[in-house]
Amino acid sequence: MSALIPIIISMGMFVFLAGIIVVFGYFRYVRPSRLVEQLNTNALVPQVATTIGVQPKKDAPIVRVIQELGEKIPTSPKDAGDTRKRLIMAGFREESAVPIFRGIQIAGGVVALLIGLTLRMSLPNMNMLFPFIAGGLGFWIPSFVLSKLISIRQDKLRLSLPDALDLLVICVEAGVGLDQAIQKVSQELAITHKHICKELSMVVLEARAGKRRIEALHNLADRTGQTDIRKLVQVLAQSDRFGTSMADALRAHSDFMRVKRRQDAQERAGKVPVKLVFPIFAFILPSILAVSTGPAMIRVFKVLIPMMQGIGGNG
Repeated sequence: MSALIPIIISMGMFVFLAGIIVVFGYFRYVRPSRLVEQLNTNALVPQVATTIGVQPKKDAPIVRVIQELGEKIPTSPKDAGDTRKRLIMAGFREESAVPIFRGIQIAGGVVALLIGLTLRMSLPNMNMLFPFIAGGLGFWIPSFVLSKLISIRQDKLRLSLPDALDLLVICVEAGVGLDQAIQKVSQELAITHKHICKELSMVVLEARAGKRRIEALHNLADRTGQTDIRKLVQVLAQSDRFGTSMADALRAHSDFMRVKRRQDAQERAGKVPVKLVFPIFAFILPSILAVSTGPAMIRVFKVLIPMMQGIGGNG
C-alpha cells in the first residue's frame, strides 16, 4: 500500500492540473455565446462574432461533465445572481458559466479532499483536519482566481478608457451621433483595447435590439463594475437629460481622465521608495555588507582566533 501512495498522489495531481488547463482553455478560447445563437440573420452573425470575438464551438466532454455537476448542485437565486454578476465582470457571459463555475468549485474541493486524505494516510502524524482544510481550499481557489480575473480586466478597462474617450470625442465633434461614435470606437480599437471594444459593441447591440441608450450605458457600467466607466455613464446620462453639448461633456471628462491617470502614475511612483525598503534590507543590504566587510571580518578572525587560543593556552 505504501508503494501505491506516490502513484495515487501523482495521478490526483495530474487530474487536477489537467482539469484546470481544460477549463482555462474553454473560457479563454471556446467562449460560446447565446447571443450568436439567437441571431438568425446571416448578415449579422459574422459581424457580431467578429466584433465581440465569439466563435461558437462544441463543448469539450469534461466541460459538459463539470457543467452537469454544477447544475445538480442546489443554489439559491441570490447566490446564483451574485456569481453570474462576478462572471460577467470577468468577461464570461455564457448561460452555462454559472453551473460550470459551480462544477469547478465542487470538483476542486473533491480533488483537494482526496489528495488531503491520501497525504493523511501516508503521514499518520498529520492533523486530522488537514483533508478538510485542503478540501476547503480547493473549493475556495476558483473564487479567488475569479476575483483576480475581475481585477485584471477592470485594470485593462481603466487603462484603455482614456484612449477610447479621445476617439469618441473626435467622432462626436466631427458630427457623428453618439451611437455611431460608440460603434466606430469599438471597431477602431479592437486590436489595441479589445476588452473595452467588446463592451462598447454590446452597448451597440443592445441599442439595436431596442433598448434606450441610457439603459444600455447603465448595463455597461453594471457589466464591468469599473468606477471610471460608471462615472462616464453618469456624465453621459446627465448630458442627455439636461440637453447640454455631448462633445463638451466628453472632452471635459476626457481631460479629467488624463489628469487622473497622470496622478495615479505619480502616486504609484511615490510609493516605490517605501516598497523598496524591505527588499533592500532583506536582500541588497546583506550582500553589500558581505562584500564590503567580509574580507575584513575574515582577517579579524584569522588574527583573533590564534590570539585567543594562545591566551587560553598560557592561562
